[in-house]
Amino acid sequence: MRTAPNPTRAPRPDRDLSRPLPSALSWTVLVVFAAALAVAVVAAGLPWWIPAWYGAVSLVAFVAYGLDKRAAKRGAPRTSESALLMTGFVGGWPGALVAQQLFRHKTRKRSFRRAFWLTVVVNVLVLAAFIGLLQAGLRLPDLDYSGMLQ
Repeated sequence: MRTAPNPTRAPRPDRDLSRPLPSALSWTVLVVFAAALAVAVVAAGLPWWIPAWYGAVSLVAFVAYGLDKRAAKRGAPRTSESALLMTGFVGGWPGALVAQQLFRHKTRKRSFRRAFWLTVVVNVLVLAAFIGLLQAGLRLPDLDYSGMLQ
């Protein structure tokens, strides 16, 4: 459901707006990443906690974008763009991408989109480097969780 523009709010000429990228691009990137992550777990021995981390931080990012969109509609204090970008940078970008599409939030501001996609690229490159190190023989310490269950 779209709402009518607010006639009391004057357009700001300093806003850095452009047409949003096609939503199909965002969904395609998300599906390709999820498939690649699944393959990395199965074929490359990526530890289970990496996809779990992406899922947990994505949930945080999704909620943060939703709350920011609600605050924007109400004229309430907003979540800073740097906080939104940081949640994406540390692995929450899949959830942020879903939120951007579902809430139609942060999809038009050119400078934010550039920064967002830069964080996605850096995050994926770091993950790819980590997978490469695992393939080259990097051994992660064996963690014993048995004491946590007692």
